[in-house]
Amino acid sequence: MKESLTQLHTEPASAEREWTVEEIPVLSASVSLPEPVPAADRLSRRIRRYYQLQCRSFLRYCEAYLLPAAAEACRTALEASQPIPKFCAELTYRVTYNEGGLWSLYTQSRESGPGGRTVLLRRGDTWDLASGYPVALSAFFPRRSGWKRRLLDAAEAEIQQQEQAGAARYHEGTRRLLRRHFNPQNYYLTPEGLAIFYPMYAIAPAAEGIPVFTVPYSRSGPALPSREA
Repeated sequence: MKESLTQLHTEPASAEREWTVEEIPVLSASVSLPEPVPAADRLSRRIRRYYQLQCRSFLRYCEAYLLPAAAEACRTALEASQPIPKFCAELTYRVTYNEGGLWSLYTQSRESGPGGRTVLLRRGDTWDLASGYPVALSAFFPRRSGWKRRLLDAAEAEIQQQEQAGAARYHEGTRRLLRRHFNPQNYYLTPEGLAIFYPMYAIAPAAEGIPVFTVPYSRSGPALPSREA
């Protein structure tokens, strides 16, 4: 019987694109995503295809949605004899956990345009290296444990601590916003605990970026699954 992987070795795979209008660069995009090395088994090839698809999807998004806005801004600047703005987009990643047969990371895109406005979008992935498939958030809690409420309570408590300390500022109606914008796919693992995150602007002003709340591991959950035979 083939022994399951306990860790996954990856290296960055990069791609770059530039779009022009009348030979004037108006939009550039760069991508750096993980690629298993070596990609010799079925799991590694599946993960490689997954992030190759994410790379292609991001570049198509840039061309379909960002390029028209960049082209229009360029034409407007030329007509007004003003400096031509340059739109930029990037997609990067960070591996946050790679132990015991679990490989967790987040990918994050950054878009910047005229006026210095920046938009961040994050996505979390946690892979079970034994099965070769993503792990649902509920898998880290006992059945019928009320795991969603537990996570919301932890996030709300951390928000209160941050605001009392003057370390961050959030929108009013925090509990309602936490429930409304909660997405069970928005999580990843860290050595300290399970991290859930919220979209930019959803529960806090832009200055707070992407709010992240880390819940320490415990017997009652979140708990890493045992890999013992």
